[in-house]
Amino acid sequence: MRTLGLDIGDKRIGVAISDPAEILASPLATITREDDKKAIDDIIKFVDQNDVERIVVGLPYSLDGSIGGQANKVMDFAERLSQYTRASMEIWDERLSTVAVERLLREAGKKKAKKRERRDAAAAAFILQGYLDSLKVCD
Repeated sequence: MRTLGLDIGDKRIGVAISDPAEILASPLATITREDDKKAIDDIIKFVDQNDVERIVVGLPYSLDGSIGGQANKVMDFAERLSQYTRASMEIWDERLSTVAVERLLREAGKKKAKKRERRDAAAAAFILQGYLDSLKVCD
């Protein structure tokens, strides 16, 4: 089974995908979020092309664990997305994922020109990998 991971932002959506054994998450793409309908269509294309059965959406809780404005926007988008796919939807705590990915990219010496695109897809992979790792702990 394959799982898609999403890092949903106001301007871009990072997309990652698991291998069929759900061991490793890899960055897949960054979607420019011009309007929600087009973004949802782009995500559904990835779902269909890769036989995705589950979508993991990173939820940006506040550091104190509360749900703020951005988290509400992400939940609204995830709800709309769920109406267009049979893939199950999971919410995953993504606190500090972008910060961790920015540090990794900086340490890897990535150029700033494509840094945002890499960052968003890498953040989606970071979120998805955390989710996949949690599945192995529960087995």
